[in-house]
This record gives sequence, structure tokens and C-alpha cells, in this order.
Amino acid sequence: MVEPILKANGLRKEFGRGPGAVAVLRGCDLEVQAGEWVAVAGSSGSGKSTLLHVLGGLMHPDEGVVSVGERSLYALSDTQRARVRNRRIGFVFQFHHLLPEFTALENVVLPGRIAGGSNAALQERAFGLLQRMGLADRADHRPGELSGGEQQRVAVARALINEPHLVLADEPSGNLDRDNSEALHGLLEEMARERSLALVVATHSPALARRAHRTVVLRGGTLESVAAVEEWA
Repeated sequence: MVEPILKANGLRKEFGRGPGAVAVLRGCDLEVQAGEWVAVAGSSGSGKSTLLHVLGGLMHPDEGVVSVGERSLYALSDTQRARVRNRRIGFVFQFHHLLPEFTALENVVLPGRIAGGSNAALQERAFGLLQRMGLADRADHRPGELSGGEQQRVAVARALINEPHLVLADEPSGNLDRDNSEALHGLLEEMARERSLALVVATHSPALARRAHRTVVLRGGTLESVAAVEEWA
């Protein structure tokens, strides 16, 4: 049996202490295979971002285990976990977090430089990704010179530069208009299929959730499988 790329068991996370503590995750389990796209749906404030941060090694759970491949993230040292994040996990956030002083190409290259990659090879790979995103003619532009949709496509290219096994996207089209949202959704779908990525996308958009192979809903701190988007939309 093929092991999942991502496996999470019994995730619990609360914020605050004592009577005022807020439990956001109350025992979440999730498995995602290579090439599978899972939408994590739910209303704003339901804890989707917290879940993705825990899944990606950015935030310690209070309880539970997260494994990417054969590595148990929270059994690793901070340095080891950062290395796994950099090399095996790609992140796409609602706010693209591009560095304003860098060009699109330089923003895409940066995670590869952190991983110790060859600059010449990274430049070639980064330009190829931007070309795939329809941004070859924008490679030398800084974020302030790009539209919102272009900036988010740069962020997708950056997430893919180290050829990760897993991509986590947190409301990636939340700040885009309908046309740009549809274009980005299609791009994510193509990238997951072409690269056999395990893709987890947190969204409150039924249109985006319908593109996924399956949808789970974060409700009351637990994940529930649903047969159709209409069950939660």
C-alpha cells in the first residue's frame, strides 16, 4: 500500500488559557495521497488557516502527529523541520507575501537559494515556471508593477521552485476577482495533475471546492467528509 504524502492524526490546538481558552482544532485527522487535491472548506473563522499552519510545520499542535512522507514534523528539531518545509512543502497564501524589492524572478528563486540550489539551475527553473504561468514577459517586474492575479501566480511559481511533494494553499484566490480566481483555480488543478502533488487548499469558495477530488469541512474544530459541495455551501 502506498503511503500518503501527508498524514495527520488527532490534531488539537487551542488559543489562550483557562476559562477563556478557544479550542480551534478538536481532533482532526487527514490523509492526502500524491496527485490528490483536497479542499478544506468552512466559514471564515472556522480555523482553516490554523489547520494549514499546523499541517505545514508552521505552528505546533497541542496534541497530534503530522507526517510528510516518512518524516514526523513535530518530532524534528526546529532546524530539521525548517529544512523539510523548505524542500518538501510549498505554501501559497491569500496575501502573496512577495518581497517588494525583488523582481518576480528573484522572488521565485529565493526558496531555492535558501535550499542551497545552483543559481544558474534555479534561474532556468524559475523562468520556466513563470513561463508556465504566462508571466515570461513579467519576470523582471517587481510586485508593485504586477496585478493582483499576476502576483498570486508568482506566488504559485515560488511554491513550486523546490519541486515539493506537498502544496498548501490558504484562500489563494480570496483577494482576486472572478476571472482571476478562475484562472488561478485552473492553474492549481493543472499543476497538481502534472506534478503529482498532494494539494490541500483551504477555501470558503464553492467554485474552488468543486474542482477538488474531495472536500472536507472544518466545522466545530473537526473535519467532516462531504459527498457534495452543496452540503456545506
